[in-house]
Amino acid sequence: MQIQINSPQIQLPDALREFIERNTTEHLGHHAGMLTRIEVHLSDTNANKGGVDKRCLMEARPRGMDPLVAEHEATEFKEAFKGALDKLQRVLEKRFGKLSARERGLTE
Repeated sequence: MQIQINSPQIQLPDALREFIERNTTEHLGHHAGMLTRIEVHLSDTNANKGGVDKRCLMEARPRGMDPLVAEHEATEFKEAFKGALDKLQRVLEKRFGKLSARERGLTE
């Protein structure tokens, strides 16, 4: 599973990049066999105006399936990332749980 961090207009500190990579691996690593790539897109929607303007959009690319997306906005990038990661984790658990149940013949 490849982790790609995109922040085209923002210079991210190395510590934040490492935090994102480490937490993505820790929380989504058990799905690594089913995922080819995780993309993390960070943006500052209001630039220097402040407020809830830090946005994180995460995109998971499962093998042979359409991408799954989750996003979150907060006042800090770390919080925006944590919110998006939590949402993406729930989406993946739901999707892969349905696949597992279908394979076992538990759903229609």
